[in-house]
Amino acid sequence: MKKRNHLFRYISLATIFILVCFVYIARLISIQITGQDYYTTVSASTADTHTRTVKIQAHRGEVFDRNGVPLITNSYSYNMIFDKGSVGTKNSDINDMIIQTIECIDEKGISDKLVTQTILFEGQYPNYSFNYELIDNSPSKYRKYLEKYGLEENLTCEELSKKMLYRYGITDSKGELLYDESLVDKLLTFRFDMDYMGFDVNNPYTVVEGVDIEFITLVKENSIKGTDFVSTVTRVYNQPGVASHILGRVGKIQSNKVEYYNELGYPLDAIVGIGGVEEAFEQYLHGEDGELVIVEDSYGNVIDSYVSVEPVDGKNVYLTIDIEMQKVAEQALKENIEYIAEKGEASGKKLNGEDARTGALTVIKPDTGEVLALASYPTYNLVTFNEDYSKLNEDPLTPMLNRALQGIYPPGSTFKVATAAAALTEGIITPDTIIEDKGIYTYYKGYQPRCWIYLKSFQTHGKINVTKAIQVSCNYFFFEVGRQLTIETLNEYCKKLGLGQPTGIELGESVGILAGPEYRDSVGREAWGAEDTLQAAIGQSDNAFTPLQISVYMGSLVNNGVRMKSHILKSVNEFYSDKELFSYTPEVVDSIELSPEHHTVLMNAMKSVTEDDGSAVRVFSSYPINVGGKTGTAQTFATQSDNAVFTAFAPFEAPEIVATCVIEKGANGTDAGYAVRDIFSYYFGIDY
Repeated sequence: MKKRNHLFRYISLATIFILVCFVYIARLISIQITGQDYYTTVSASTADTHTRTVKIQAHRGEVFDRNGVPLITNSYSYNMIFDKGSVGTKNSDINDMIIQTIECIDEKGISDKLVTQTILFEGQYPNYSFNYELIDNSPSKYRKYLEKYGLEENLTCEELSKKMLYRYGITDSKGELLYDESLVDKLLTFRFDMDYMGFDVNNPYTVVEGVDIEFITLVKENSIKGTDFVSTVTRVYNQPGVASHILGRVGKIQSNKVEYYNELGYPLDAIVGIGGVEEAFEQYLHGEDGELVIVEDSYGNVIDSYVSVEPVDGKNVYLTIDIEMQKVAEQALKENIEYIAEKGEASGKKLNGEDARTGALTVIKPDTGEVLALASYPTYNLVTFNEDYSKLNEDPLTPMLNRALQGIYPPGSTFKVATAAAALTEGIITPDTIIEDKGIYTYYKGYQPRCWIYLKSFQTHGKINVTKAIQVSCNYFFFEVGRQLTIETLNEYCKKLGLGQPTGIELGESVGILAGPEYRDSVGREAWGAEDTLQAAIGQSDNAFTPLQISVYMGSLVNNGVRMKSHILKSVNEFYSDKELFSYTPEVVDSIELSPEHHTVLMNAMKSVTEDDGSAVRVFSSYPINVGGKTGTAQTFATQSDNAVFTAFAPFEAPEIVATCVIEKGANGTDAGYAVRDIFSYYFGIDY
């Protein structure tokens, strides 16, 4: 058989192979050299990147006492957040993120670190009821929530909850649960609160605060999509259990404050001051958060980041409070109340102070208006406030009430010095005027009150002047003086001295009640009669003031009739350098024209209260410095002991401080003097 000639075929194949190789080499050269710019451009233009903004939390200013002792400082820790930019918008992804997070929280037992959530529904699935407190406190915000999802305002609780469960992907279109029933309440609470707090790509949602490295590791190991951890600042109370009513706390914006802070430009998840100094000086403490811009690719990798807005730290606040005096005040008040209760119990008599449980103590500098201490008993501990809240809220003694500023009490006989000051200045009496105490005051036929000594022993104080009347606290003397003054004139002086008027302190306070026609008309009660002035003149009737107001009133008297505005702010300083930016300047609010002679008479009269046979002599017997003051025993209800009130100043020669103690159901004004004495002993370094 003839052999075939394959030479041509081999040549053809070789030629094709060489051509293909040439094409690939040429293409490779094009890609590596001439096509580089083209592919770079394509890559940049088609890359899937997105930008999000993360808040850089500003440092909150810290709080110090007048001597620079730290009261509230910052501790830096980590919070866990949900990041919508990472988790996306699918209900299933968001719900899975929440469920996995709950499992981690339960595994580590840190449910106490969960941020307090806004709850729309109370009860358990499917038996829900509306949380009307939320709806009533922030109706506009609630309406905005409904409008956002096209929900009607008149929906019943059952109708609304069903719609929300479906919208959040917790049930299907037929209302069947897509998750275990045990998870429904938690999922619904999380989803509503996240919405309510404005959760979006630019506003992460804080889940738990102050977590440790073990919890962070657990979450990272579980690779929970949409979670992250951010460095944050938490408040440290350096004097646990002391000055709690003064300092306040921080937390999420409360529902009744949402609109207020919204107008100030605060984000809904902002941490703000709640009560006390934290709220009063929010403008100085809060600072301004910054912004960090993060650029990520489609896989979530950060390809760029930069600070677009620098954070501005808050300012440090220095208070007029002396924290060591505050400790003494709180302890002295507690011991004074316990002493009265034990003494009353031991007496075997009813309504003799055995029911004393609560009270307040205030200390000021009369010449500047500085507040040195504000004690309220019972009190609480800010460090354990969250876990103690339910117990505190249910306590019938209302430990969260700041009695020093918000409790109002009849002043009793401490008021008589105001009556005397008005009568002397108006010329109704002179220092030498004598009035005879006849036991029963008979000027009015229809109303004839008795002096306290007559009620006690059928005796009288006899013929006395104003100095003696203050010393022995004679009711009859001040019935007569008050009648001649008239309630209108008496109240003019009382207002100037600070009774029934705002003290000016930056913290929330009650204004109190100044008895008279003006008050009666304002509340729609029976008309004021001339005989009503008799009780008003001795500190009874409708008169009721805060312990701080009584201190301010006494401070005005010892300060030659000049009333200073009360304040607790001493200065505002830079956060890091502590450079002083602002220092409070004492401010005169009002005054009465108290002559030197009349001032001396009143001062000597109050000094006699603590000496000789004065009502407070047993408290200050042999005390190493001279003290002036006034006791008050104020009737409240027939079924409980009278209130005990004592206000005093020291040293007598040049008063530096004024202290007032009010003990509810304390029975006898003199017995409230022991706490005041302890304050003086601390201030002047006396071991008594």
